[in-house]
Amino acid sequence: MRSLVLVGLPGSGKSTVGRNLARRLRLAFRDSDHLIEQRIGCTIRDFFAKEGEARFRDIEQEVLAELAQAEPCVLATGGGAVLREANRQALRGAGHVIYLRSTPEELWRRLRRDTQRPLLQVADPLDRLRQLHAERDPLYRQAAHFIIDTGRPSVPTLVNMIVMQLELAGLLPAG
Repeated sequence: MRSLVLVGLPGSGKSTVGRNLARRLRLAFRDSDHLIEQRIGCTIRDFFAKEGEARFRDIEQEVLAELAQAEPCVLATGGGAVLREANRQALRGAGHVIYLRSTPEELWRRLRRDTQRPLLQVADPLDRLRQLHAERDPLYRQAAHFIIDTGRPSVPTLVNMIVMQLELAGLLPAG
């Protein structure tokens, strides 16, 4: 079994679905943003404010390259992980990339009270989500082996949808 890598916009469920998928498949769960915060010694939000996005993306690229070489796991990535070609290649090389696709409106419904996401600390967060979606959706699609529309299903339903796709592709034993 190779790693399963979850990509998608902020709030698409990568960490929550990833934890549940890892439990279901008896794999380790890794969250690249959490590992980055351990490395930098502060929150991503604080690092963005102090060092800027470019420096953050450099560290993210290092962490993703390391994770791509690690033992198989379920990996939740940050929303911007696909922005660099090197990251898209590393993630595809690590295993099977699953794009948790959500509309900007669904994401806004989930995130409207979240103050921890640096890219959404703007005057019009819904417009920002629409911009992020327009910019990143083609990159997520380019990186993905599978696309799962998150819509409104529960987390267990999303996990079942992913497992079913993996079984149909012959990547997991059916059952």
